[in-house]
Amino acid sequence: PTHPPPYCPPTHLLSSLPTQPPPLPTRPLASSSPSTIVNGIEIYSMKIDSKVTSRFAHNVITSRAVNRANVSKEVVFDVDLPKTAFITNFSMTIDGVTYPGTIKEKEVAKKQYEKAVSQGQTAGLVRASGRKTEKFTVSVNIAAASKVTFELTYEELLKRNFGKYEMLIKVKPKQLINHFEIQANIFEPQGISELEAQGSFITNDLSQVIKKSFSGKKGHVSFKPTIDQQRTCANCSTSLLDGDFTIKYDVKRDRPGDLQIVNGYFVHFFAPTNLPNFPKNVVFVIDISGSMSGIGIQQTREALLKILEDVREDDYINFILFGSDVHVWKDTLLKATAENLKEAKDFVRAINTQGMTNLHGGLMKGIEMLTTAFETNSVPKRSASIIIMLTDGQPNEGVSDRQEIQMNVKKAIQGRYPLYNLAFGYGVDYNFLEKMALENKGLARRIYPQSDSAIQMEGFYEEVANPMLTEVELNYPENAISDLTQNIFKHYYDGSEIVVAGRLTDNDLDSLTADVKAQGAENDVMFSEQADIEETAKALQEQEYIYGDYIERLWAYLTIQQLLDKRTVAQGEEKENLTTEALELSLKYKFVTPLTSMVVTKPEDNEDKAAIADKPVEGTDVFNPTHSYLYSRPPIPSLYTSVDGDPHFIISVPQKEDAICFNINEETGAVLNLINDPVTGIRVNGQLIGDKRVSSDAKIQNTYFGKLGIENKKLELKLEVTPEKITLQKGRKKTVFTWLDTVTLRQEGLTVIINRKKNLVLSMGDGASFVIVLHQVWKKHPLHQDFLGLYTLDSHKLSERTHGLLGQFFHHIDFNILEIHPGSDPKKPDATIVIKNNKLTVTRGWQKDYRKDPKHGIDIPCWFIHNNGAGLIDGVHTDYIVSSIFGTTVN
Repeated sequence: PTHPPPYCPPTHLLSSLPTQPPPLPTRPLASSSPSTIVNGIEIYSMKIDSKVTSRFAHNVITSRAVNRANVSKEVVFDVDLPKTAFITNFSMTIDGVTYPGTIKEKEVAKKQYEKAVSQGQTAGLVRASGRKTEKFTVSVNIAAASKVTFELTYEELLKRNFGKYEMLIKVKPKQLINHFEIQANIFEPQGISELEAQGSFITNDLSQVIKKSFSGKKGHVSFKPTIDQQRTCANCSTSLLDGDFTIKYDVKRDRPGDLQIVNGYFVHFFAPTNLPNFPKNVVFVIDISGSMSGIGIQQTREALLKILEDVREDDYINFILFGSDVHVWKDTLLKATAENLKEAKDFVRAINTQGMTNLHGGLMKGIEMLTTAFETNSVPKRSASIIIMLTDGQPNEGVSDRQEIQMNVKKAIQGRYPLYNLAFGYGVDYNFLEKMALENKGLARRIYPQSDSAIQMEGFYEEVANPMLTEVELNYPENAISDLTQNIFKHYYDGSEIVVAGRLTDNDLDSLTADVKAQGAENDVMFSEQADIEETAKALQEQEYIYGDYIERLWAYLTIQQLLDKRTVAQGEEKENLTTEALELSLKYKFVTPLTSMVVTKPEDNEDKAAIADKPVEGTDVFNPTHSYLYSRPPIPSLYTSVDGDPHFIISVPQKEDAICFNINEETGAVLNLINDPVTGIRVNGQLIGDKRVSSDAKIQNTYFGKLGIENKKLELKLEVTPEKITLQKGRKKTVFTWLDTVTLRQEGLTVIINRKKNLVLSMGDGASFVIVLHQVWKKHPLHQDFLGLYTLDSHKLSERTHGLLGQFFHHIDFNILEIHPGSDPKKPDATIVIKNNKLTVTRGWQKDYRKDPKHGIDIPCWFIHNNGAGLIDGVHTDYIVSSIFGTTVN
């Protein structure tokens, strides 16, 4: 379905397996247990070694594998990295020879990489657009009995949320590992006040394997289960290690801040405690356009109701709703008394969707309401104000020009209130929302359209629910420092932390003083922090496992991130200067950022095999990543459901990074209901055609879709597509096109694009988006004839009541694969799938995705469900046969 992966805060996903299962080996080496070998490959060692010094984490992930088959095999190393992390090194060691990575400017690296690609098969980076992570994957072909070691190093600053620093490790090795180990060493100059470690997959027996300890400034966590402790049962070959391993800690706080200085660089951590919270003025600006129907509005209502439970009595609130028009709950902000909260909950329960997306009108109304509240003294003068906007679409009503919206919003806010933009789903222009938020001292955050959307929204609100200081300014002696990172902040929230770093320019300085001034809930406050340079340097350097000049690297890390943020909102010469500065630092400190890539090349038989580590950009279009280069195995492209070919149904399951497929075998002339949404009024049916003649030795006649009918009752739209013509009926008006036409037709709520002799793209503003692919064969072909394929692109806009052979899979689906074993075809192993409480035998195979290449297609690996999808689809396939191309009644 088009739902994204489940929630994964910053994680490392460890897994290493062949991507296309080859035959099982006939004879493993005597030194190994068969249960540790999968498809000839044994991952005999896997380790994460983390060193955290003053919140800055240096992580080395090492995976060692051996090919125990008697033929060459593909070995894969993949890891999910936090999106806030920067890769700093990657290397492959093959048969004792190490091939290191080199950091280069993105375009230079791309050329080197493409040169290697042109000379042989390549390994590369595959990115999955996860909530907090991006996927790094490298594959390499290894000769029989050879070994390979992958080593990846990355660094990140651990952020403090809700009073704790958190590192999450998503563990999924996919097989039993002889040596599996997680080691984390933590050093905090302030002293560690608490440390905990736990795993979502940890059983009572396995909990004894977690070792944790802390004393003074040092903390240590280890997790090292034996082979038997990893097993799901005494004799099982499947692994318990499947889930999140979490390390959380905090530091002692006997003063508001901590100032550290080493080798000419300093970092200042500021997190005061025991301050009264500000009363808040919160304006929720909520998108209620038609595209929010279904899970969007349902989860929004649920989140707002839960948020209202947590609002304090001295807070002030209001709700602005925008569809085509703008609606307000009250004309002014109201204090959160018990009576007002009850009325607010009644209002939230009644929120429903309607119309288009007047984002500009909603935001401007919210800003105006806050401004008026202060001018009329209807809210406390000493209070903290925030605007939280949630939208799932793009502005298409009122002012729709993005630059004009940004300009108007910035002018209206005037830096007085931070703007937080929550981007629901994938249909939004994330770059636009992020730029607008950054311009107004806020940030943008994706909300993923899944069953826990409400928890995501509520979790974000909790992060900003307790402002303790406003207008925070951290100052240092001007004549003694340079290259200061951001030092002015609109708000400081309870449980978080402000981090500022810089460079010392006065070599004769004995001490450094930091002065902090801010507005508190009751009065203005000032803090002062002083550190002796020689003493702090000596205290920090005494620890053996502190890595290098970590404060200098932390300064570079923060500086690059902030330059990239500034670059997002800059234009012209300023943007070019920021790009140059960020690029120079990225190259100097060897960080893989959106401006750089890391290339690893391995000469082999006079050919180069290359891997490229490239950092994706959050705003990248989900369906067409802008930084994708070639890689060795075809990933499942995008998140979609489709039906094409004979007819082959492909259902991608992104949280498994895999797909399920099935065929429907039915008589020619039958009409199948593919999608039916009674809420939006959208229905898609397809009629089967067969080959021109039936082969005498064929057990089952090949069938294809020769006609597709798409209906949208709300738009009074009917679209009938055949390989010969396209008939569009809107109300009483009917228009006919052929596949020789090149057409772009835009009407209210509807866009139809015909790409001559290739495909048709249909977008229904508040409904869904589809691509219909035209397959043409040689006109005089003795057997085959032209046919059609259907691909869904934006099905999250359909309601939860959507059904049909395709539509039922727009909802969350999960499965587990067990007992992979050789099948009748040595290239296609069989397995047992557990899905919808059924156990079915499935076969590993491939189906074609023809969206980008209608002639040849791209192979998509998937688990094939036999017998017309029995056990996967609801009911049986004949339940989906309807009377006609726009029919609703089942035959």
